[in-house]
Amino acid sequence: MELLLETVALYSLKLAYETEGHSPILRDDPLMGGCDREIFGLLVRKGDVRGIQVKVERCLDLALESVGGANTVLGRELHRLASEFSTVETMEQLDTPLIALTGYLKDIQ
Repeated sequence: MELLLETVALYSLKLAYETEGHSPILRDDPLMGGCDREIFGLLVRKGDVRGIQVKVERCLDLALESVGGANTVLGRELHRLASEFSTVETMEQLDTPLIALTGYLKDIQ
């Protein structure tokens, strides 16, 4: 699960900050801040669903802004997927929205 969380954060930040012709954003990039696998691993071990959601939502907000907001074609779907992620209440429910977010963010890169 930590890898999925880190991947969603990475794709969100790539969408928000990566520009053509410049070095790509990688997992160890300072932009990742507190959204790396170790931090997510700690939150997963603690079962801190809300902590996970806060970290991921911060990245998703940046991605949503970079596609023009929730009123654009890309933004509506991203907003819908982010909303599904934010309503999850248990660790067991995180996988499905994370997989959907990962696939969508990868597709719109």
